[in-house]
Amino acid sequence: MFREVARRGSFSAAAESLGYTQPAISRQVALLEQETGATLLERRPSGVRLTDAGELLVAHTDAILARLRDAEEALDALLGLRAGRLRMSTLTSAAATIVPLAIAEFRHRLPDVELSVSMVDPYGVLPLLRGGEVDLALCNDESYLELPDVDGVLLFDEPMLVALPAEHRLAHRRDLRLAELADDRWMLGTAQACPDAGRFIRACHAAGFDPDIAFHNDDYMAVLGFVGAGVGVAPVPEMVARNAPGNVRICALRGIDVTRPIVAVMPAGYQSRPARAMLDVLEQVSEVWRAAGRSPSAVARPRAA
Repeated sequence: MFREVARRGSFSAAAESLGYTQPAISRQVALLEQETGATLLERRPSGVRLTDAGELLVAHTDAILARLRDAEEALDALLGLRAGRLRMSTLTSAAATIVPLAIAEFRHRLPDVELSVSMVDPYGVLPLLRGGEVDLALCNDESYLELPDVDGVLLFDEPMLVALPAEHRLAHRRDLRLAELADDRWMLGTAQACPDAGRFIRACHAAGFDPDIAFHNDDYMAVLGFVGAGVGVAPVPEMVARNAPGNVRICALRGIDVTRPIVAVMPAGYQSRPARAMLDVLEQVSEVWRAAGRSPSAVARPRAA
């Protein structure tokens, strides 16, 4: 917390970054000052400034956290990871596809680590990471990789496809141009919960039309149900398209590249060994997923003859 206050220049900014309240940050820094017997920060109306003692201590924080990580790794090696915990969050669509594969491999490697997985919307990930409630998150917002307090990797870029009712006029096609659906009614996720919706609307604008949105729904499987019932058409990621029901046809997009990033993110600095192990597993599983998967045009299923 002290390092974050020094980085951000105020208790309130550090509290926002870490997901704590401002009084909680103030109390912890005050306790640290009591333990060191020194004033570490000068409190000013415009923020805080490090004292000489504060400058000295903050210069050691990265080394201190690194030594703690080294100590944990040494203990893990000694104990063979007979204990430990990993709290992970994921996109709902990934929870039904690559995450089960990752869990199986993780349990094979570290069978005694307690693993919990929750479904969290992309925009709910950062508060959980900063608040220490989640150790690793799988999401579809690549902007998180640019944040100074977040570490992560891009696992892969996933194609976005189009789901059509089986009786749609273009359901016999394996691929189509987005502009060919300019007169259709669309079902999209909400911009407040899913970055995919914003990406697809921008693609529609690039194709020369403003989509007529029948309604918003953030559950892709529910959206596929509405598509199958003939309510409209919808953009869906390949993860979802692979499990589309028989009354839905999947078409690839031609002439425009619409993808969504699948990223794994963790808090910057300290990460537990189980979190780093899961990141390795996710990278491996992602490679297998992509290699075993079909291309977008092959995923597309035209109307049966």
